Amino acid sequence: MKRLLTGNEVAAEIAIQAGCRYYYGYPITPQNELINYMAVRMPQVGGTFIQAESEIAAINMVYGSAAAGARTMTSSSSPGISLKQEAISYLAGSELPCVIVNIQRGGPGLGDISASQADYFQAVKGGGHGDYHVIVLAPASVQEMADLVYDAFDLADKYRNPVLILGDAQIGQLMEPVEFHKKQKKDLPPKDWALTGAEGRKRNIVKSFYPIKGQLEEFNAHLQRKYRTIEEHEVRYESIDTDDADVVLIAYGTSARICKEVIRKSSQLECNVGLIRPITLWPFPKECIRTVSEKVQCILTVEMSAGQMVEDVRLAVEGRCPVHFYGRTGGGVPTSLEVMKKLTDIISDSRSVSVASH
Repeated sequence: MKRLLTGNEVAAEIAIQAGCRYYYGYPITPQNELINYMAVRMPQVGGTFIQAESEIAAINMVYGSAAAGARTMTSSSSPGISLKQEAISYLAGSELPCVIVNIQRGGPGLGDISASQADYFQAVKGGGHGDYHVIVLAPASVQEMADLVYDAFDLADKYRNPVLILGDAQIGQLMEPVEFHKKQKKDLPPKDWALTGAEGRKRNIVKSFYPIKGQLEEFNAHLQRKYRTIEEHEVRYESIDTDDADVVLIAYGTSARICKEVIRKSSQLECNVGLIRPITLWPFPKECIRTVSEKVQCILTVEMSAGQMVEDVRLAVEGRCPVHFYGRTGGGVPTSLEVMKKLTDIISDSRSVSVASH
């Protein structure tokens, strides 16, 4: 049976169904529905809900629950996620699994409460200090929010790593039918590394401090091996009409929804248009993009930012074809007509160059 819920509400409910029993947060628009939902539901399932005194306090509470082996979660929006960055580095450095939800708003600074995708760099490049990665999942619908939050807890436990859900105000506030087709978690995987008391066994140590010369380098080598494993096995993306495309759009989240409308209207254009939608922003689907770049005339990256993911697209393409960009900032959302106009301009410019060269 389907239910009509917002993306924020679904993220909270699915976290509970995935076995999360410890949630810590601090209010900030546009993700407050998630906190409100958790405040009601957590006591009903015997869980713990704490509205912390700050975003910094909330993420450090997550550290404590994760170290004890619990499934735990926090959420915020762009400026709040900025405040959490130091502790996210500590979580990654201590190999502690947790789920963090960022419902992005416009920036920089306090910005506004409109939808944005300007936190891409912060999410995929590691907003805190040190050589680390978090797994980044980008839902494009309320149903996918449900599926990815559920998977996020499993990925976090599998790799002992923080997982970030990167949505935006549109995805968080949007209300759509959603089906809870994954079973509620009852038996969670054992965590023999957790701090649960050392009676009858060797004590466990959770730390990110390696003061003896050479230890930290050895630990970082271990982390990099883990990250390469994640890159090998956990890349996710959606590909639409790319086999015979002249131009491929690359977009995620809300921008990808708009690009799908462009695909539906592509008969109005003088070229075949395809779409690659990254679902994992880290690990990034660079092999898929590299393969497509060998067959198309050009690529157009569409973002609700001044241009961030486009840098990773260009790195994947490695000059095999031109990479163009269209973006809106500060809460501006691209329309399908704007993207089609950009495509028309690209095609026209390309033909002009071809004629001039002859």
